[in-house]
Amino acid sequence: MAPTGAEPDPFASAVATLRAVRTRPEILLEEVPAPQRLAPRSFALSGTVVRGDEEVATGRLIVLHDPSGQEAWDGHWRVVSYVTAELESEMGTDPMLAAVGWSWLLDALDLAGARYAAIGGTVTQVSSTRFGDLAGPPTSSDVEVRASWTPMLDTSPDLAPHLDAWCVLLASTAGLPPPGVTVLAAHHSA
Repeated sequence: MAPTGAEPDPFASAVATLRAVRTRPEILLEEVPAPQRLAPRSFALSGTVVRGDEEVATGRLIVLHDPSGQEAWDGHWRVVSYVTAELESEMGTDPMLAAVGWSWLLDALDLAGARYAAIGGTVTQVSSTRFGDLAGPPTSSDVEVRASWTPMLDTSPDLAPHLDAWCVLLASTAGLPPPGVTVLAAHHSA
């Protein structure tokens, strides 16, 4: 326990804000080992989006903290994100998918009120065709969104908006509707 009047540990405070986040029921978060060589302190979460009994998207969110700061980060903190999801074949070949995937991230950050700087990343479309004894559909398409950014933290290291945004990105890649929106089944008349 810290002595009275001591400054709270900013990294421990930031991790506490992450642990306090409650996600929508389709998203399962789990603490996982964080990389140790990227920064003096790090914390990582894995996320899985489950629809029915099927995993439809997965990802990892890593928070890095260097009290001395890093020039490439333009700050003392860095959030690293990776999200991947299988898509319907038609969507996987859409030439606009990369731009849309990047907009999912930026929109999620803005919607969550997560202020950031020095953002960069890639969106990758992957199409796989199975042959021979490999089970599964003959062709599958995936999207991967990899990004990192520097969270702009004022006086308190509240990273909850950044995790909220990342969960929205996970949901978007999985094709989940926004919270509160119900997808109606198509009705066919005879």
